[in-house]
Amino acid sequence: MMKTIIFVLCFSTVLFVSGVCPLAQSQPAPQPPAPVLSPEVHGNHSITFRLRTPNAKEVLLDLEGAKPVAMQKNDEGVWAVTTAVLEPDFYGYGFIVDGVHLTDPSNPLLKPNLLYPSSEVHVPGPASLSWEVNDGPHGVLHHHFYKSGVVGDERDFYVFTPPGYDPRSGTKYPVFYLLHGFSDDASGWTAVGRANVILDNLIAQGKAKPMIIVMPLGYGAPEMLAHGFAAFNHEELRGRNFRKFTEVLLKEVIPQVESSYSVMKNRESRAIAGLSMGGSESLLTGLNNLDEFAWIGAFSSGGLREDFAAEFPSLDSKANSPLRLLWIACGTEDHLIDLNRKFRDWLKSKGVQHVDIETGGAHTWMVWRRNLTNFSSLLFK
Repeated sequence: MMKTIIFVLCFSTVLFVSGVCPLAQSQPAPQPPAPVLSPEVHGNHSITFRLRTPNAKEVLLDLEGAKPVAMQKNDEGVWAVTTAVLEPDFYGYGFIVDGVHLTDPSNPLLKPNLLYPSSEVHVPGPASLSWEVNDGPHGVLHHHFYKSGVVGDERDFYVFTPPGYDPRSGTKYPVFYLLHGFSDDASGWTAVGRANVILDNLIAQGKAKPMIIVMPLGYGAPEMLAHGFAAFNHEELRGRNFRKFTEVLLKEVIPQVESSYSVMKNRESRAIAGLSMGGSESLLTGLNNLDEFAWIGAFSSGGLREDFAAEFPSLDSKANSPLRLLWIACGTEDHLIDLNRKFRDWLKSKGVQHVDIETGGAHTWMVWRRNLTNFSSLLFK
């Protein structure tokens, strides 16, 4: 019996190895499903988004600047939705699958973010739009890394030098310090905001002065990120984040820039502006240090306490003399519009001259790209 069993096993093994096993011949290789096309931008500037997830119960499209909308599933398990006609721009988006936010696996274009990374889609527009790449000279982006003695971490900042910049020429440039919002990193204004493209176009068209733009990391207290947006409810942490950022900028970033680049080193040649958290940082840093900055802009500022007198203890009408521009903008559908209106009313009560800008739009990059275009066109003139 033992010999017979061994013989049968060996015989079966020989048949399988030799490639003549009947079971192996009867199993065809499974065919992978066809690739999903997403996003598909149509000629009329609508977009179709698709996601294959046959077992999902609900899928929503979460498009920047719009409320989530339901997608519909076909017989192949592909969910899809087509938007209305959209204005030319770059839009962040994602899918909410049974309550979980996902990026688009069919789209390699990503919108970086430290808390909420998403996918991105470009609806192309005419060359007249400031964020569209055009023929002509382009500036250069430089990426710097250093150890912060103020915060104690390793951090970075980006520098845009305009077309034709040559430190050997002796030409010195004004500097614009441009600040990102909460959850973004130092790359936010170039990777998403397209600041370098915008300035390339404005300079080429004679609408903006050639300038150097510095985009630093905006966290004086990086532990803010561990709390998400609830961090702004922690009074000590919020205040420390703003104070330490100002210290980093004044003591570390500005000295590095002024020692490494051919720049003017006076307050008349320094501007500061930012979006959301960066908008508050530009106000707190700029208005409390008027000996350093003459041009100040804030886009959809968030994180300021409504006790403005405590935030800006020395600010009054005497600021009108050193200030060349105080420019405060917010979208009318932005949840921060009330805070910005209250701040502007407080400035009026203190006799501080400023420019009020309200546009359509919510708390989105579509608003901030336009803010940057308009604000940078006014600088150093």
